[in-house]
Amino acid sequence: MNIEDLRTYCLSLENVTEDLKWENELCFCISGKIFCMVPMEGPLSVTFKVRPEEFEELSLRDGFKPAAYLARAKWVTLKDLSVLTKKELENYLKQSYTIIKSKLPKKIKK
Repeated sequence: MNIEDLRTYCLSLENVTEDLKWENELCFCISGKIFCMVPMEGPLSVTFKVRPEEFEELSLRDGFKPAAYLARAKWVTLKDLSVLTKKELENYLKQSYTIIKSKLPKKIKK
């Protein structure tokens, strides 16, 4: 999976927008809340939120690491995309999207 595949998938989710933050971080958001980040420079990696029960296992798994500054909120960085299939990565991105969406105020969800 490359950055264009990631963009296409993330933007296919309902009400997703993209924004460039911190000069070189492509962020995918729902109602302004980030659910996925991809650096525009350097090696391709993907940062996303996971369920609390998955965090420790994924953090220790080859190709993953706890996300800088966001690990306490259960975010991981996938630094080697080859350790997951395209479908597995899409499932984690959809899960991250769903987790963030579920925390939005009811008024915004509608």
